[in-house]
Amino acid sequence: MNSKSNWMSAEQHLYHKRQALQQQYDLVADKLKRLRYDYAITADTLVRFQLEKQTEQTEAELNSLDQQLHELDQTLSSGKLYSALLRLGYRKHTLAFRRFIEAYSIAAFLIHGSPDYGQRWLLNRLVVQYAPRIITGKIVRINLSRIARRSDINALWRELGGRVGLDRQSPISEIVERVCQWWRTQNVLLIFYNIDFLSETFLNDLIRDFWLPLTIRARKATSQTSDFKLLMFLVDYDGCVGSWNVPFAERLETTWQPDQPVKLPEISEFSEDELTNWLEFAADELPIKLIDQVDETIQIILKNSDNGIPEPTLGEICRLCDCNWYEQEEKWLRL
Repeated sequence: MNSKSNWMSAEQHLYHKRQALQQQYDLVADKLKRLRYDYAITADTLVRFQLEKQTEQTEAELNSLDQQLHELDQTLSSGKLYSALLRLGYRKHTLAFRRFIEAYSIAAFLIHGSPDYGQRWLLNRLVVQYAPRIITGKIVRINLSRIARRSDINALWRELGGRVGLDRQSPISEIVERVCQWWRTQNVLLIFYNIDFLSETFLNDLIRDFWLPLTIRARKATSQTSDFKLLMFLVDYDGCVGSWNVPFAERLETTWQPDQPVKLPEISEFSEDELTNWLEFAADELPIKLIDQVDETIQIILKNSDNGIPEPTLGEICRLCDCNWYEQEEKWLRL
């Protein structure tokens, strides 16, 4: 089941939940109306006291249901927006990613661009849309800005060993074997954030000493058409790694082998044409105020996003949809 089907299923569940809550709200509202009427026509002091207490309890119940309905409406609205944003831009990246993972079970990818260009958003989008099952497997995340030492590659090996559940002094061969053992029975996802904190030399070391033997070991263990994926992402937030002397592949050739990481296209700004096509294509999932005046909306977005820089663009679109990007970011970005 793809991400769109997942969302449609979740959305349907939320709509059913909202419908049931609305019915409950209507019943409680009718009850409150009757209580207030009875209170108005009753002269008996004791009965009025009992009705007053019942009215207070019913008002509290109604307020609680109203809050639940409001939160559900917000969830449905933000869910529609998220679904729409997953189709904005990054076309070349998604096509390249799909070509490799549909042909091979093992692959590594460089995601790179200048600061604020949505590297993490793209990472999540690629995985959620085209390899969603991998999220249920083993995930190893390493933030190199925290542990990387440009003069000490061993800091990376120690962190990697600890992350896979081994002693931090374990040799690379044991780390490779542990990851390969995982892959025999489940999907495995390796993510190195802030790869730009490594030196060019140490990135080559990571590929030569870890990724290369891992792919060789994994391919010996089972066929390349395994039901399980073994994917690695190298995430560059500075935009420098793409120009390094690292043996990246840029397209799927018949001679390509999984030990060679794939350099996805460098992330660029969203163009005016991309925004126009997206607003028209996603019209049914966006507030009417965004699509009433498409040209005006696009100019507002470009003006408030430094001419289409991805993260400010996503934030501005959310703002125009009465949604807070910073609040939704951690909900939407699971990786």
